[in-house]
Amino acid sequence: MSTRVGMVSLGCAKNQVDAERMLYKLREEGFEIVADAALAEVVIVNTCGFIEAAKQEAIDTILEFCTLKQEGRIKAVICTGCLAERYRDEVMKEIPELDAVVGIGSNSDIVQIIRSIYAGSEPITSYGEKEMLDIEGGRIISTEPFYAYLKVAEGCDNCCTFCAIPMIRGRFRSRPMENVIEEAKWLASKGVTELVVIAQDTTRYGEDIYGEPKLAALLKELCKIEGIRWIRTLYAYPERITDELLEVIAEEEKLVKYLDIPIQHCCGEILKRMNRSGDRESLTALINKIRARIPGIVLRTTLLTGFPGETEEQFEELCEFVKEIKFERLGCFAYSAEEGTPAADFEDQVPIKVKEKRSEIIMEEQMFISDRFNETQLGKTLEVVTEGFDRYAECWYGRSAMDAPEIDGKVFFTCENKPRVGEYVKVSIDDLMDYDLLGTRAD
Repeated sequence: MSTRVGMVSLGCAKNQVDAERMLYKLREEGFEIVADAALAEVVIVNTCGFIEAAKQEAIDTILEFCTLKQEGRIKAVICTGCLAERYRDEVMKEIPELDAVVGIGSNSDIVQIIRSIYAGSEPITSYGEKEMLDIEGGRIISTEPFYAYLKVAEGCDNCCTFCAIPMIRGRFRSRPMENVIEEAKWLASKGVTELVVIAQDTTRYGEDIYGEPKLAALLKELCKIEGIRWIRTLYAYPERITDELLEVIAEEEKLVKYLDIPIQHCCGEILKRMNRSGDRESLTALINKIRARIPGIVLRTTLLTGFPGETEEQFEELCEFVKEIKFERLGCFAYSAEEGTPAADFEDQVPIKVKEKRSEIIMEEQMFISDRFNETQLGKTLEVVTEGFDRYAECWYGRSAMDAPEIDGKVFFTCENKPRVGEYVKVSIDDLMDYDLLGTRAD
């Protein structure tokens, strides 16, 4: 009987793709992959180590499975992902119940590591070079079967002063365009109809291979793939959004009119301290240009409050900017001082309660903005991809093109004709609730 392996992948979609590649290697070598990790013999916790809250979630999850191991319900627990890469031997030292701690450069060795554990090996720590992380190869899709993440690059060269990603993930490296297209075709052949294009900085895609950004060219090629219906792009840096990219998004029908632009702040002085470019004026000009070129586009962003040195006046400027721009989608987080990053050593740290209060103020304002935006959808008929049935609300739910999976809101709808999961249906919007829309199937 084959060994049962379960995976819990935490953090971002980029980490999830790494998990899918490890699972594929294991299945190819005869391991049985189980959906419920608590029913496995070997549990892999693929961790996030980006900010303090994510690290704590990772540790709590590991300890939960180590408890099951002590109870004899599972045989081994392995830590992989960003926490393992960032803290290396510290993880094993702090959690000696672990059977292995595997850095991202050793993901490709996961099969041999599990076999060594079963052969009675002492606890294993394995850290290959970051550049050894597989960005090619097979995957077991762990999302809903109708959408998948398409990771086009690994690592980051931006070196924002608040961010640990470059020291965890290494230098930016793009995948060859032909490899990305081949994988997208394979995903389409498996029934995937929505591609979510991701990288730490998607707008930098291709610079390291081709000498110039190639995201626009890649998106045009992806639009040619039969069976793909929606393509959306996440993590587009504002300073690299070109006229060519906007032209492609505007013209290609399969590219949903949605763009994720993580700007972090609008104050030029704060952005400079973050090692980011731009200011309120340039960001406003960019957003106005995007909306003029692509009418009706939905823009998502993320913001940080309480970055070291952020004054009350600079925070007020951010509040005014949010009210003025009215992003359709927005997430705001209190700055987390991460060891090893330049900003963690800045002297003018903002008290945690102040950081969190500022974040709450931004999100309260965004709730109001989201309500006003959702009101503009009343009476419209939207195309919605069906995700499932909510037995408590006794209705179906899904997402419109305005909503990225696992991030944005839902569309709840009633219907007489039972839809299939993954089916695209027309929904007439007649009500709203918080960030979600309510309606009735109209086709």
